[in-house]
Amino acid sequence: MSGILYFVPTPVGNLEDMTFRAIKTLKDVDYILCEDTRTSGILLKHYEISKPLKSYHLHNEHQATEKVIADLKNGQNIAIITDAGTPGISDPGYLLAKAGSDHTIEMICLPGATALIPALVVSGLPNNEFLFAGFLPQKKGRQTKLKQLAEEKKTIVLYESPHKINTTLEQIKEFFGEETKASLSREISKKFEETKRGTINELIEFSKSKTLKGEIVLIVNNAAGTEEEPTQKTSTNKYKNLEK
Repeated sequence: MSGILYFVPTPVGNLEDMTFRAIKTLKDVDYILCEDTRTSGILLKHYEISKPLKSYHLHNEHQATEKVIADLKNGQNIAIITDAGTPGISDPGYLLAKAGSDHTIEMICLPGATALIPALVVSGLPNNEFLFAGFLPQKKGRQTKLKQLAEEKKTIVLYESPHKINTTLEQIKEFFGEETKASLSREISKKFEETKRGTINELIEFSKSKTLKGEIVLIVNNAAGTEEEPTQKTSTNKYKNLEK
């Protein structure tokens, strides 16, 4: 009988964002895949998790995936984590999920830490519908992608690094227009967490006034004047499965 592949989110900053279920899962599996064994080793030591760590990152995932699938077919339970956040979301993990699907492996993704949802919620921009675009292309196809996104009426979520944020903001102004509303969040859940909201010009001024550090989530909406209050859904069984 095949084992189970677990996608386990890890904190994007604050270690207290680790869930009880995530800790238990990592203690129960046969081994853990991670981006950097040194970074993940610190996390596992903090939670007294002593399981073998194996590297699984963008430079070896093609070669490693075949071995992981074979181990799963042999009945081993395996977890994959990344340095921070949910595996497979702008991080290694998608290739393994695809292979797991192709080989009918049981896969479970635990809910947990991610940078995009907190940034979207506190942006104050419409969030009933949004488009997650991840990182923009570095060079080839970047302008084409920006032109496509500029036509989008939904709120857009982007990831960006500190050393490219000024360029990205200027390009958003160029392609989206000066009336574009935006929100910039950085260092989510960490000591120096910060969010700046305003027009794209105000964010450009903010970004150039200081040296930003930490990974950045940029929320953009150029559908000025069309915001609608998000539809709310009431759940009647919120705690129905709490004891299962």
